[in-house]
Amino acid sequence: FDAVTSVWLLHLLDRPEDVRAVVAECARVLRPGGVWVTTVDKAAAHDVGSDIDAVLAPRPRRPAPDAAPLVESYAAGHLLHPAGRARFPGRGQGRSPRRTAADLRRGWFTLLPPGDPRTEAFAARVEALPDQELPRPDPVFSVRAFRKAG
Repeated sequence: FDAVTSVWLLHLLDRPEDVRAVVAECARVLRPGGVWVTTVDKAAAHDVGSDIDAVLAPRPRRPAPDAAPLVESYAAGHLLHPAGRARFPGRGQGRSPRRTAADLRRGWFTLLPPGDPRTEAFAARVEALPDQELPRPDPVFSVRAFRKAG
């Protein structure tokens, strides 16, 4: 292929070997000189410095499977060389406290399962914030492009 994308994929994978396997497959199917484009650092993009982020800062987090340095190292191992980067706003994706509390309770934050006392404690703190319906700033997402060696 001339181009391959894996947008909004790598952050969903739980194991580093799964991320490496996706990168390997993208590299395998690319022709020499082809380009692979992927999103990186998705979870980090949602930390916009808001009051919600301050409340959620101490929550348990899993390692980011799509961390840019990891993805770049996996790409380099398959002769995919950096070819570009960009950032774009997730228009309309800024979190409101009410929506964040609901997301917490439905298990959106992977290490805080629904019904867990820690989940409820975080949700209650978020519900105590002002302007419950007011979305905070939109996240800004990152994309990386890699070119296969020719």
